[in-house]
Amino acid sequence: MHACGPVNAVSPAGRRPLTTTEDQSATFIELFFDLVFVYAVTQTVFLVHEDLSWAGLGRAVVVFWLVWWAWTQYTWALNSADTAHPAVDAVMLVATTIAFLMAVTVPDAFGDTGAWFAATYIVVRAIGLGLYGRVAWDDVTKRAAVRKFAVLSLGGLAAVAAGGLADGEARAWLWAAALLLDLVAAALAGTAEGWDIRPDHFGERHGLFVIIALGESLIVAAAGLTGAELTAQTVAVAILAVSATAGLWWSYFVGFKPAVDAALSRRDGMERTHFARDAYSFLHFPLVFGIVLLAVAIEEAVAHPQEPLPVGASVALAGGVVLFVGASATVLRRGGYSLARMRLLILAAVAAAVAAVHGAAVSWSLLVVVLGLLLLAAADEAAQRGVGAQERPVRSEQRVLDGGGVGLDPVDGEGVHDVDRGSQLVAGHYVASSSPPDTRP
Repeated sequence: MHACGPVNAVSPAGRRPLTTTEDQSATFIELFFDLVFVYAVTQTVFLVHEDLSWAGLGRAVVVFWLVWWAWTQYTWALNSADTAHPAVDAVMLVATTIAFLMAVTVPDAFGDTGAWFAATYIVVRAIGLGLYGRVAWDDVTKRAAVRKFAVLSLGGLAAVAAGGLADGEARAWLWAAALLLDLVAAALAGTAEGWDIRPDHFGERHGLFVIIALGESLIVAAAGLTGAELTAQTVAVAILAVSATAGLWWSYFVGFKPAVDAALSRRDGMERTHFARDAYSFLHFPLVFGIVLLAVAIEEAVAHPQEPLPVGASVALAGGVVLFVGASATVLRRGGYSLARMRLLILAAVAAAVAAVHGAAVSWSLLVVVLGLLLLAAADEAAQRGVGAQERPVRSEQRVLDGGGVGLDPVDGEGVHDVDRGSQLVAGHYVASSSPPDTRP
């Protein structure tokens, strides 16, 4: 990955502008910033694993939301920035340092370091909002939109600050309120004109965060094997853990991501802004948290390969798959693709099967997940083959092709056919019709 070279001319004052007029790839400074969030994901896995109760899970959701929201704000801020500009790099290095200090406190965020977590989070957010405002400064409409978001964000930041000073359940409730206030702020700010989303960079940045979360599953599997006796059971559990992680990678990057990125590129103006907010900033959160839960289950499985998964770890395993596949299906629906029936049936079957084998050796639980993800990949492949046969003649005005997943266009590979060509996926079937699906935000 590399940055596109700045294409803006030097400003009349002779200063290099902070923005670029074209889409760009992720740059090294962004990847360096992401390293902190690799650590934050690791810390979140530790937080969940230490308390596999519903209350513990709820606290982990709240803390991880704050981590996620800090990261995604920089994705928006840097989307139109010249990320090779020395001033941008300097600000990002400062933000990386503060974010590192925030990540250190994640496991004890509801304990003695809660005030430290809150303070560092607020500073990271403040730096990001300041950077975003500076990047948008020369565009009056965009500057007004960023200012509106910054003002609306004050409510969530105040709730985080109050939670850092509170103790016990009060902290949890205040930070949960911050989550809700963040959602409200993003929803209201999305009504402003001027947001300028570069689709290639935006999609790539979220794909990289998914890689971060998937990498955590591999890290915990490797850590569990380090120093352990390599019995047949231990090796089998490790292989199944890596296979489950690979299955999620396949589901996201082979079938899901091309379709969603194409949906973002097809839109413009307010429709693109709303889709970027909903599909990426909002709905990628449960998707990524699903990977975190899978990592928790893998950590428990590799640590005790001869024993059944505890109830909490079984819930994390099934819940992780449900969140990942369910969130991806919701994103596809938001993108104008109708829900695939086969995808939902597989999701329900995996959750039921994990519950059914609870109490058996841990390898059976992991095997159920791996088989479910293989079925999901096979369903997507069947849909692609069906699309490839779309030109066979039929009598009706519509061509209906069987399939179970997201059909990929055999010509441009951009996911289910472009909306302007009038195609959609309906209940497990690929449908090409004379009228396009509803793509309103």
